[in-house]
Amino acid sequence: MKNEIFDFGFTAVDETELEAAQLLDVVSSNVEETQQRLDNLYNAIQPLLANLKKSPEKEYILWPNRLEKIEEFEEYILTIYKGK
Repeated sequence: MKNEIFDFGFTAVDETELEAAQLLDVVSSNVEETQQRLDNLYNAIQPLLANLKKSPEKEYILWPNRLEKIEEFEEYILTIYKGK
């Protein structure tokens, strides 16, 4: 390492390259946030589908307080959708 030149880890760029790099950072951040939201939506919906698939031979589903539960789930899905 004695004879190596230390370059300080930066590269000179023109304005266009700088703008492209900054835009890439923003887009990457948005992609990560969107992927997290999609993962959260998938993870929220999967238990519902799994429960609905249980005992397919039974014709009826006992679902006490159905309206309250559905409204709670709608609110939960909405918070994920809005990114809160």
